[in-house]
Amino acid sequence: MTSESVNIGHPDKTCDTIADAFLDAALGQDPAAQMAVECAIKNDHLFVYGEATTTAKIDYEKIARDVLRDIGYTCPFKIIKVISEQSPEINKAVVRSTELAANDQGMVYGYACNDTPEHMPMPIMMAHKIMKQYDQFRKKDVRFFPDAKSQVSVIYEGKKVVGIDTVLVSVSHDEKLTHEEIVDAITKNVVQPVVGKDYCNLIINPSGKFSIWGSFSDSGCVGRKIVVDTYGGVGRVGGGCFSSKNSTKVDRSAAYYARFVAKNIVARGMADECEIQVSYAIGRVKPVSIYIETFGTEKVARTEIDKYVHDNFNFSPSNIIKELDLNRPIYRDTACFGHFGRPEFPWERIV
Repeated sequence: MTSESVNIGHPDKTCDTIADAFLDAALGQDPAAQMAVECAIKNDHLFVYGEATTTAKIDYEKIARDVLRDIGYTCPFKIIKVISEQSPEINKAVVRSTELAANDQGMVYGYACNDTPEHMPMPIMMAHKIMKQYDQFRKKDVRFFPDAKSQVSVIYEGKKVVGIDTVLVSVSHDEKLTHEEIVDAITKNVVQPVVGKDYCNLIINPSGKFSIWGSFSDSGCVGRKIVVDTYGGVGRVGGGCFSSKNSTKVDRSAAYYARFVAKNIVARGMADECEIQVSYAIGRVKPVSIYIETFGTEKVARTEIDKYVHDNFNFSPSNIIKELDLNRPIYRDTACFGHFGRPEFPWERIV
């Protein structure tokens, strides 16, 4: 099973980070902000677009330029901005006098397993850890640039991890570096500190040169890395992205809550693997459906798992926001290295 991760200099992740920085700026002033302001990037152009209904005063251009500078861009950017308020029809359906309703229809998934201490699939956790290690390394060694990808292929026998087959890392770099220097530096400073030498194959920069990076090598936009953001292809995804969206958007908040519930089922020893699907209708408070799958790994009767979920968890948007305390500026940090398996986030706690 193979999963990948990408670093913050990848143009899609750059856009996710900028969008979530907008969201944090809004929530820092107005916890009730309704936000969905996204962006797209190519060369030295950044297009900022979407909807915002908020009392917050947001300097979109300054926030975007600050993020781009923090990532490592040194060129000036032309920023094109098209932002309107949320549709009043949607706002009326969602923001009610009694209780918040779902912002859209659709389904979300939450997943957990016993592959790792984080209750995450091994391939995606290893890929994220390699990218985190690379990000720390490249900040110390300026010959390496922010755009990078990792990919890890893990060997399973049944449900059990038995080894790592292939580690693949592609990193952007100063054009003066030789391929041999890149391989040596990444092997010693990035791969081995995370994986050790317990792999069959190591592939580093198979394309050869990677000195043109980020938006000058590729284009990017928000929400194109939803498998990287979630479970690496092991668990299913509902199709909606997370970044840019405030907590009334169930694409994000309910996916966090479904992960919260699935992780607690596995952490309590009720199953070795759990996937939860939840579906919503716009303007409705309660979910349309909740489906729990344990893939034959349950350790207790399914009726006991169903009762545990029914008695302890409430999937309404208002409760999700309150229980996980989601109307806070915590989202920029989620944009890179995955939204799950990281103990700093409230949906990862075990209750």
